[in-house]
Amino acid sequence: MARGWESKSIEAQQEAAAERRAKPAAVTSEESARRAERATLSLARTRALADLQHACAPAHRAMLEQAIADLDQRLAALENPNTQIPKPKSQ
Repeated sequence: MARGWESKSIEAQQEAAAERRAKPAAVTSEESARRAERATLSLARTRALADLQHACAPAHRAMLEQAIADLDQRLAALENPNTQIPKPKSQ
């Protein structure tokens, strides 16, 4: 008898999981763009960190550290849309 109850519980869990998969959350185009940009920035940050671990030249290390700081700022701005990213200084 416990076995029958257990299988019904599993069946209910499987149905609930199928319903969650069947109903994807509605995502606006703005939210989709934000997620894509966040993923891009996150990948760029990961790459910069990996490059920093292998960089030997002080100038190269400084450039990578500055790039990581900029990526961190941009990621933080995506998390809080009210924050404005300062414009880079033209040289």
